[in-house]
This record gives sequence, structure tokens and C-alpha cells, in this order.
Amino acid sequence: MLTLSQDDVLKILPKVDVFTTVEAMFGALGRGEAVQPKQVQTLFPGNKGDYINYSGVWMSAGVYGLKTSPFIVHDKGYTVTAWTLLMSTETGEPMLLVDSSRLTLERTAATTAVAVKYLSKKEAKKLAVIGSGAQALAHIRYVSGLRNWESIKVWSLNSSELTAEKQEEFKRAGNGVLEFAPTKEIALEEADVILLCTSAASAVIKACDIKGSPLITSISTNAPGAHEIDPAMLANMEVYCDCTATTATVAGEMKLAAQSGCWSPEMVKGDLGALVNGSCPVPTGDKPVFFRSIGQGLEDVAVALAVMKEFQK
Repeated sequence: MLTLSQDDVLKILPKVDVFTTVEAMFGALGRGEAVQPKQVQTLFPGNKGDYINYSGVWMSAGVYGLKTSPFIVHDKGYTVTAWTLLMSTETGEPMLLVDSSRLTLERTAATTAVAVKYLSKKEAKKLAVIGSGAQALAHIRYVSGLRNWESIKVWSLNSSELTAEKQEEFKRAGNGVLEFAPTKEIALEEADVILLCTSAASAVIKACDIKGSPLITSISTNAPGAHEIDPAMLANMEVYCDCTATTATVAGEMKLAAQSGCWSPEMVKGDLGALVNGSCPVPTGDKPVFFRSIGQGLEDVAVALAVMKEFQK
């Protein structure tokens, strides 16, 4: 069995087309060639942390995978890691054990980018990014070439604290049209696409912040009930997600909206598997569009498999 460290991954990643890999995997999922179970959380006794396990079978690629990610609480601070195991669906033998810390970052941003490809208007020109951490930067890298952006505006509560070096990294990713907005309102002004890339556990976007019918994407966090938009907004949006079977009853804003009675999981118009295969309705353009991803095990499986194949060349 091959074992790859994070250093190994960082050397290989530039050669891997993560976007195409993730898009192909969702296409396979939509055609019934893959199976995506729900996440499984195993709590430690005494509130000492948990393990979240993300698994999936990509049968047409011949692989089963499991990513396990612990949150371990110490007297001072905590530890978070992530490792993915791949096994052959033909032999049952393990093929790969890989440090997935960086792969999680990449597959999350690539999944959002696939959504932007299929859900945003072809004529979209203005991109807003709420957040200024590693996920925000990765999201910009993945979506920068998907539309002919005339402006990319970035804002977060602490974006003004970014070092000059980090600001330049963002600007390079934005292909010369990125700027840091002084306020959230200026960042969101006339935005066609809004990428929410925060660690917020409660809404950073409300209905009064939105004009027109932009696409809003959200990744949020694993905190219980975490959500980046006001759950009440779902009733007046066209809603999509990464995988309907695993996300529509789990994502924080969706659970809260359903509990309030203003929305139900049956109102999800489609997911990435259906969008890639053209088997669900696309947005009408009459309402804001919301896309939610929670992170799927198959994303981890797909990217880990691509890294393994590149390493073996």
C-alpha cells in the first residue's frame, strides 16, 4: 500500500486537474456508478472531541474510500487531522493512505467551482467573495477562469489584517481584477456570484443584503446548525446542493428552514450529479440561486485517486 504525506501531496497537486476530477466523479454519481453514504460522526466521551467519517464507492473507477477526520480536544487547544484510505473494489486490498488536509481544501473549492460552472449566468461579470482565509483563496483560484470576470471583490471581518504578501497572493489568483472591499455592502454590490467562504456558525448574509438574482454558494462549518445565510431566505430562492440524499436534511440552514415550516428538502431543484448529467432543471434567473455543499466522501475519494495515479506515473 502506498502512503503519502502532506509534503508528497503538495509536490503532486500542481499536476492534478482537481476540477475535472471532481466534475467527473459527480457525473458518475448522477449516473448511478457511485454511491454516497451520509457522514458518520463518532463522539468521544467527556466532550473530548469526535471523528467524522466520510466514505464513498466509485464503482466505475474501481475504488472504495474512507476519509476520517478527528477533532481532538486537549487541555489547551485542539488537534484536527484528516487521512483518506483507498481500497480496490476488485481485490479488496488497500491501495493508498494519504494525508488529506490539503486535499480537503482543494476538493471543497473545486466542488463550489463545479456549481458555479453549471448554476451561474453565462454573462456573469461581478464576483464577490466573503472570507479571506485559505478557502477563500482556493475558491478564487478555481472559479477565476470560469467566467469573464470584470471585478472580484473580497471582504471579511479581518481582511484588512492580511499581510501585503497574502494580499498579493489573492490578487494574483484574481487575474488582475481583484480588490479588497472596505465593507460587506460594497463587496456585494451588483454581484452576479457570491462565494461564502467563512467559518461563521450563523448567517453572514440576509435577504436585505441581496439585489437581483445572484448565485450564492456556501460551505459553512461542521458546527451544529452552522449556516452562512438566513434560513428564511430559502423560501424565495432556487436551491441546489452537492448531493441531495446527504445534504438536504443535514445542512444547518436547510434544517432550520424546514423546522420553521418555510421550506422543505423536497424543494431542492437538483444536485451536482443531476446538473452534470443534465437531468434536473437549471435556474430560471427569476430568483436568487443558493448552492450548499457539506463535503462528500466521494470528493475525497476522487481527488485521492487522482493524486495516487499521478504519483504512480
